[in-house]
Amino acid sequence: MMVWSSTLLVLLGFSGSLWAQQLPTVLVNLDLSPEQRWEHLQHAFDTDLMKKAAQILISSQVPNWFHKATSPIVMFLEKHIPQLYSREIRGIASTMKMKLADVVILNFAYEFTAYCTSIVAQDKNGNIYHGRNFDFPHSVLRNLTMNVVFFKNGEPAYFGTSLAGYVGLWTGMSPYKFTVSGNQRETQVWSNWWKNVVSAVFVHRFPVSWLIRVTLEEAKDFEDAVTRLSTTPLITGVYYIVGGVRAGEGVVITRDRKGPADIRPLDPLNGGWYRVQTNVDHWLPPPKKLNRRDVVMKKLDAVGQKRICKDKLYQNYNLHNTHERSNPQGVHYNSQREGLPEEDQVK
Repeated sequence: MMVWSSTLLVLLGFSGSLWAQQLPTVLVNLDLSPEQRWEHLQHAFDTDLMKKAAQILISSQVPNWFHKATSPIVMFLEKHIPQLYSREIRGIASTMKMKLADVVILNFAYEFTAYCTSIVAQDKNGNIYHGRNFDFPHSVLRNLTMNVVFFKNGEPAYFGTSLAGYVGLWTGMSPYKFTVSGNQRETQVWSNWWKNVVSAVFVHRFPVSWLIRVTLEEAKDFEDAVTRLSTTPLITGVYYIVGGVRAGEGVVITRDRKGPADIRPLDPLNGGWYRVQTNVDHWLPPPKKLNRRDVVMKKLDAVGQKRICKDKLYQNYNLHNTHERSNPQGVHYNSQREGLPEEDQVK
């Protein structure tokens, strides 16, 4: 039986960062060589814990034949995987004393664990709020969750929340520009995820979380981020939820491999002051056994646009639990003001 646990990250439009449960923070210096960037992992996580977690995830997610067949991919890693990330993966394997093949597989296995609910909303004053919870398919992953600060030229360039050993991001923010979260799209055949890995390797399409990280690093603003996330070819479909720092800057992008299947922006003038995205296309009926969408929407309607704020958004996740075994952990939010986001503790 699959055991679920959850972390909550809320990306909000104006100030600071809150965590109900303190997570380790890993600093990644983008000015270093890719092999050196993740050296701080060894100070935040126990090597044996990472190895154990990797084996649990790999054994449950990866067909045995595929695990054994990774040697050609590993041998020609720089050829088949974007060089920047292949070198980071090599560095992680060296730092954490893990087999290179296991770290490669772990990164692709992490690609298909994003069961979650994302919300982007706008209040009456035009402030943008972006929230998400994260339901993990294995409880061991809770112990591998971390905050990541990516530095460039001595300054924080972008922030994310991720899993140890993973070079991609499912959630992040570019300060004073935009926030982004990714949700797994259940209309895709995720049980055959290894076919998507083959597509990534030989067709050179982006894994969905790697595109989030590239967008955080390179996009100039909300509009640029939406364009990149909408049009870049991917290994499989996904939902990208993006929030900006100005009124109206909020959108849910439903992705196919080649491009957008649907783009649903905020429309506050016509009642669309929020958008909720789970793991099912919004035009399809939600699953009867786990109808997270309607539960969240009823809560948001009860709060209303006049009262929505960071605390109400956090409570929306924390009180009803979008998954029956969810356990929200914390809140993170962006800033439009001068200066860097502040950190605080949720009471």
